[in-house]
Amino acid sequence: MTLTVPPWAAGEASSLPYPLVFATVSGAHLYGFASIDSDLDLRAAHLLPAAEVVGLRAGPSTIRHTGDRDGVELDVVSHDLRKFAQLLASPNGYVLEQLLSPLVVVTSALHEALIALTPGLIHRGHAHHYLGFGAGQWQLFERTGELKPALYTLRVLLTGAHLMRTGRLETNLKVLGARLAYVPDLIDAKREAEHGPLPPGARAALDRDVPRLRADLEAARDASPLPGAAGPAAVDALHDLIVQARLS
Repeated sequence: MTLTVPPWAAGEASSLPYPLVFATVSGAHLYGFASIDSDLDLRAAHLLPAAEVVGLRAGPSTIRHTGDRDGVELDVVSHDLRKFAQLLASPNGYVLEQLLSPLVVVTSALHEALIALTPGLIHRGHAHHYLGFGAGQWQLFERTGELKPALYTLRVLLTGAHLMRTGRLETNLKVLGARLAYVPDLIDAKREAEHGPLPPGARAALDRDVPRLRADLEAARDASPLPGAAGPAAVDALHDLIVQARLS
């Protein structure tokens, strides 16, 4: 499925009460397995004015808006730039994927400046995020037997291993799972129903491959050429960027 971002998506994101640094599409659309009834996940960063950061009345560090537009469920989450940058400077794969999403709805020069800093902020600690996320999704799958958490498990383990080996982010399961012959069938089944059951025979393949993929991510982390922490120069540059953005 190729995502066509609805023409109203930029307007929905820009309706938030603060200037946007960026807004991108995340979730199943970004991961390559959106279903016909998937909601549209917009993730963003906004910029609070200085008066709402240093004064008595602080502005919202996170804003969430949900709704329905043209039959599509909409979920918009935006962090103030400072909070977003704090998460970005930690090993948080969620915000890294949001920032680097190729499905861009709103952008800015500040967005581009943040992207330019990411090579110095990616490190081996990001493996912890993907291992933890994968473990949580696998537990959910074992409780429910649903297809969605099974796909998420595969996606996050493969994304994490690819990041550890290359330092580059790849989130599309169609690309990541090219060597797993059953992945296209799982994606086709997910396209038809957001919370559908597994295709026949898929459970055995998952029971075989998920432990292997988890071990593969751990091995990729241990052998990774990435540094053990975010680069001090990149963190300093991120701090300076926030200050300049806020004061301008």
